Amino acid sequence: MKYAVIFGANSYEHEISIVSAVVLKKVFRADMSFVYCDSLKHFYLIPEDKMNAKTFSSKAYLKEKELFLKQGGFFEKGLFGEKKLECEIYINLVHGKDGEDGKFASLFEFFNLAYIGPRIEASVLSYNKELTKLYAQKVGVKVLPYKLLKSYDKTSLAQDFDFPCIIKPARLGSSIGISVVKDKSELEYAKDVGFEFDGELLIEPFIKDIKEYNLAGCMINDDFIFSMIEEPQKKELLDFEQKYLSFSGNNEVKEAKLDEALKAKFYEAFKKIYNPLFKGALIRCDFFVIDDEVYINEINPNPGSLANYLFDDFSVALERLAKNVKNEKKVKTDFAFLHSINASKGKL
Repeated sequence: MKYAVIFGANSYEHEISIVSAVVLKKVFRADMSFVYCDSLKHFYLIPEDKMNAKTFSSKAYLKEKELFLKQGGFFEKGLFGEKKLECEIYINLVHGKDGEDGKFASLFEFFNLAYIGPRIEASVLSYNKELTKLYAQKVGVKVLPYKLLKSYDKTSLAQDFDFPCIIKPARLGSSIGISVVKDKSELEYAKDVGFEFDGELLIEPFIKDIKEYNLAGCMINDDFIFSMIEEPQKKELLDFEQKYLSFSGNNEVKEAKLDEALKAKFYEAFKKIYNPLFKGALIRCDFFVIDDEVYINEINPNPGSLANYLFDDFSVALERLAKNVKNEKKVKTDFAFLHSINASKGKL
């Protein structure tokens, strides 16, 4: 099967997406093309031997072939017309805005392209941390209590809450803009940091030494493929550097030591989150455990390097998913209604 990996785009997580694509090139045993979307939203076909950090940091990618998206896929323009990029299925590897908020899902659906990644509804719900909580509660998965601060709403800004707490931009991942606030003296600075990235901030209680676990997987027909369950190593909280050491290949990942009853709770929570909204995607769910109960922290619909580091045989899992991806059903237009109007009332 011929794949094309889409990465980059206009996002705070742009560089993380580049790292993900470079890592995927190394770990996924498949025939792949690489389509880079720069911050101006232009597409470039990057040769495999130029998939490295320098190509992007030096802007050498601008010398590569530019691609254009239209019905049927990506095309390059030449002296003798257009040439289509050969691809059977696309992999959405854009993190954050554009990739996980539904824009690329909309493009793929609109142009009828098969793709691995979250669909539109799944993107919208998992991109916004408050909507994630509301969705999780609806499907029966526990969440931490929270409040929402809105830069444009003075009433929300006047809310009282307990310390210590953690402040997160509502629509941002990768631990960017997150602060642990231990008392009121640290609050204003943390709010200023968060509002630099988003007009809405999620406030949760900060629970010291809370247990965190990651589980990735996907659904093939009616069966689930699960990764190992990882307990990431962290300091006070899982910050940017700690979160991305593992998927960039610089840190050994070890399976968490859990009893079978707790493992079953993780699997059950994952299934409730995944099915049916996330069909077609390989996702990672980040969980908390409090008093032997599982809580969802966040849903990563395009996890770093597709969480390959958590799977015993990542290539097999991704290939199986690719072969089972289903496109949106086409609606047939036969103009029967317009014909009936013309037949009964004359020309419209």
